[in-house]
Order: sequence, then C-alpha cells, then structure tokens
Amino acid sequence: MLVIARALMSRPRILLLDEPSLGLAPAIVERIFEMIETLKKSGLTILLVEQNVNQALAVADRAFVMRLGAIVASGTVEEIRSTSDLSAHYLGG
Repeated sequence: MLVIARALMSRPRILLLDEPSLGLAPAIVERIFEMIETLKKSGLTILLVEQNVNQALAVADRAFVMRLGAIVASGTVEEIRSTSDLSAHYLGG
C-alpha cells in the first residue's frame, strides 16, 4: 500500500498495478482491492495485471485474458464472465 500511496503523490492520470496482491495475506489483499475500488470511483484510470481473477473482475470495467502472452479473450466483465471459459485458459485447454 505504501508503493501505491507514493505513486499517488505525483497525481497520475493512470495507475499501473502489476500483481498488487502477490504474496499478501488474504486480509491485506481485501484492503488492497478496496483501495483500488475507491481510486476507481474517484475517477482514476487503473490498468491492473492480476492472476486473482475473481478479485480483478470485481473491480474491473473491461478485461483482457492472456495465455502464453497472447490475448485469448477480451470484453466487458459481463462478457468475460458469460462467454469466456477462464478455467480452460488457465488450465491450458
């Protein structure tokens, strides 16, 4: 959270986050995603790269699913949830 706070001090127009939940305790992950949601509601654009699909989709407007460096699905969160077989992408299907 300190790194995010430091980044916000420069008043960015876009915040790039790469795996902000990696290696953190579940309670801290929850707080990180609450902060991301708050920043989103304030109007800040956020580009989030995250393997925790459920948490990422909970705060996203649009999503891109990548497999082996290639985009295999994209769209709104609703489109991704309804038409994309995420388990197949993650399990190599």
